[in-house]
Amino acid sequence: MKTTEITGLKNVQNVTKGLQQLLADLQVYYTNLRGFHWNIKGKDFYTLHAKFEEMYDDVAEKVDEVAERLLMLGETPAHTFTEYLKKSKIKETGVVSDGETAIKNILDTYKYLIASERELLAAASEVEDEATVALISDYISGQEKEVWMLTSFLA
Repeated sequence: MKTTEITGLKNVQNVTKGLQQLLADLQVYYTNLRGFHWNIKGKDFYTLHAKFEEMYDDVAEKVDEVAERLLMLGETPAHTFTEYLKKSKIKETGVVSDGETAIKNILDTYKYLIASERELLAAASEVEDEATVALISDYISGQEKEVWMLTSFLA
């Protein structure tokens, strides 16, 4: 028996497609954050080194939540970097050691993620997938706060 037969969710193809996209995007973003954490230099080293670690830990948790949501909706989450790199709209960064450059990259990533997540939110709402709506709403809320904090840091 499928999970969706018990939960009553139907026509979730657009939701699972969006979740697969988000999974790939988050995996590449996670890797970029690790690179920022490892390679950061300069006067803001201590602050940004710790912040980037906090951020990649958060993204790692989101990766797991998105993969598990896909499983709950009857899909197999992508799980290879070959798949992620083909699908992700977030591109890998090279070595970035400048804090301002790293933060600007993160802000660009948030701009894309928030827009993409809003589309996923609409798709989930359309099929009354309240669990995905709640998950993605929480992501957007947290990311909007991070945008505010990072833009304030750069000001």
